[in-house]
Amino acid sequence: MLKRIVCRSRQLSAESIAKDLQIFCGLQISTTIVHRKLHGMGFHGRAAASNPYITKCNAKCRMQCCKARRHWTLEQ
Repeated sequence: MLKRIVCRSRQLSAESIAKDLQIFCGLQISTTIVHRKLHGMGFHGRAAASNPYITKCNAKCRMQCCKARRHWTLEQ
C-alpha cells in the first residue's frame, strides 16, 4: 500500500505519506517507520544526476574529433 501511495502521488515526504495512510487505511504509523520502509524499497530523497546537454551539432563534432584521433599513439 505504501508503494502504491508513493507512485500515485509522487510525494516522498514521510509526513504526507503517513497522513495518507491514516486517511486511506485507518493506520496510525510514525513518520520514522515510513521513512525507513521507503528507504528499504529504494526511494531516496536525492536530486537526479544532471546529464550534459549535447546538441546534434556538438555530438557530430565530438564524433569527428574522436575518429580523427583514433589511430594516434601515446606520444601524439
